[in-house]
Amino acid sequence: MMIDLVKYPALTEKSVRLMDTNQYTFDVDVRLTKPQIRGLIEHLFQVQVTSVNTHRPPRRRRRLGYTLGNKASYKRVIVTIKRGQSIQVLPAGTGAAA
Repeated sequence: MMIDLVKYPALTEKSVRLMDTNQYTFDVDVRLTKPQIRGLIEHLFQVQVTSVNTHRPPRRRRRLGYTLGNKASYKRVIVTIKRGQSIQVLPAGTGAAA
Protein backbone atom coordinates (compact mmCIF):
# COMPACT_ATOMS: atom_id res chain seq x y z
CA MET A 1 0.00 0.00 0.00
CA MET A 2 2.73 2.50 0.93
CA ILE A 3 4.90 1.48 -2.00
CA ASP A 4 2.09 2.65 -4.32
CA LEU A 5 2.59 6.22 -3.09
CA VAL A 6 6.16 6.25 -4.45
CA LYS A 7 5.48 5.69 -8.16
CA TYR A 8 9.03 5.18 -9.44
CA PRO A 9 12.51 6.69 -9.32
CA ALA A 10 13.05 9.40 -11.91
CA LEU A 11 16.13 8.54 -13.97
CA THR A 12 17.23 11.62 -15.87
CA GLU A 13 20.71 12.97 -16.52
CA LYS A 14 20.33 15.38 -13.63
CA SER A 15 18.98 12.78 -11.19
CA VAL A 16 21.79 10.33 -11.99
CA ARG A 17 24.32 13.14 -11.44
CA LEU A 18 22.67 14.01 -8.09
CA MET A 19 23.06 10.41 -6.87
CA ASP A 20 26.77 11.14 -6.35
CA THR A 21 25.80 13.74 -3.72
CA ASN A 22 23.34 11.42 -1.89
CA GLN A 23 20.29 13.04 -3.53
CA TYR A 24 17.70 10.69 -5.01
CA THR A 25 14.76 11.67 -7.22
CA PHE A 26 11.33 10.00 -7.14
CA ASP A 27 7.91 10.65 -8.62
CA VAL A 28 5.26 10.39 -5.90
CA ASP A 29 1.52 10.84 -5.40
CA VAL A 30 0.50 14.51 -5.57
CA ARG A 31 -1.35 14.35 -2.24
CA LEU A 32 1.77 13.59 -0.18
CA THR A 33 3.32 16.31 1.98
CA LYS A 34 7.02 16.72 2.77
CA PRO A 35 6.75 15.16 6.28
CA GLN A 36 4.84 12.20 4.82
CA ILE A 37 7.43 11.76 2.07
CA ARG A 38 10.26 11.87 4.63
CA GLY A 39 8.62 9.18 6.76
CA LEU A 40 7.80 7.04 3.74
CA ILE A 41 11.34 7.09 2.32
CA GLU A 42 12.87 6.42 5.76
CA HIS A 43 10.51 3.48 6.30
CA LEU A 44 10.82 1.92 2.82
CA PHE A 45 14.59 2.23 2.35
CA GLN A 46 15.83 2.24 5.99
CA VAL A 47 17.82 5.48 5.57
CA GLN A 48 17.90 8.82 7.39
CA VAL A 49 16.53 11.71 5.30
CA THR A 50 18.14 15.12 5.85
CA SER A 51 16.03 17.20 3.43
CA VAL A 52 13.10 16.92 1.03
CA ASN A 53 12.58 19.21 -1.99
CA THR A 54 9.43 18.95 -4.10
CA HIS A 55 8.03 20.43 -7.29
CA ARG A 56 5.16 19.70 -9.65
CA PRO A 57 6.23 19.81 -13.31
CA PRO A 58 3.71 21.24 -15.80
CA ARG A 59 1.24 18.81 -17.34
CA ARG A 60 1.92 17.68 -20.90
CA ARG A 61 -0.82 17.94 -23.52
CA ARG A 62 -1.64 14.80 -25.52
CA ARG A 63 -3.82 14.31 -28.58
CA LEU A 64 -5.64 11.13 -29.56
CA GLY A 65 -7.39 11.76 -32.86
CA TYR A 66 -9.59 14.81 -32.42
CA THR A 67 -9.56 14.54 -28.64
CA LEU A 68 -7.13 16.80 -26.80
CA GLY A 69 -6.23 15.94 -23.22
CA ASN A 70 -3.55 16.12 -20.56
CA LYS A 71 -1.25 13.58 -18.99
CA ALA A 72 -1.76 12.94 -15.30
CA SER A 73 -0.01 15.35 -12.94
CA TYR A 74 2.60 14.11 -10.48
CA LYS A 75 4.95 15.44 -7.83
CA ARG A 76 8.70 15.08 -8.23
CA VAL A 77 10.75 14.78 -5.05
CA ILE A 78 14.48 15.20 -4.50
CA VAL A 79 15.43 13.49 -1.24
CA THR A 80 18.82 14.08 0.41
CA ILE A 81 19.95 11.29 2.71
CA LYS A 82 22.61 11.15 5.41
CA ARG A 83 26.22 10.89 4.26
CA GLY A 84 27.45 7.29 4.14
CA GLN A 85 24.01 5.84 3.37
CA SER A 86 22.64 4.94 -0.06
CA ILE A 87 19.51 3.73 -1.82
CA GLN A 88 19.74 0.98 -4.44
CA VAL A 89 17.81 2.64 -7.30
CA LEU A 90 19.43 0.94 -10.28
CA PRO A 91 19.57 -2.88 -10.43
CA ALA A 92 22.93 -4.34 -9.43
CA GLY A 93 25.35 -4.78 -12.31
CA THR A 94 24.12 -1.82 -14.38
CA GLY A 95 25.88 1.46 -14.82
CA ALA A 96 27.99 3.59 -17.10
CA ALA A 97 31.13 1.51 -16.48
CA ALA A 98 29.57 -1.63 -17.99
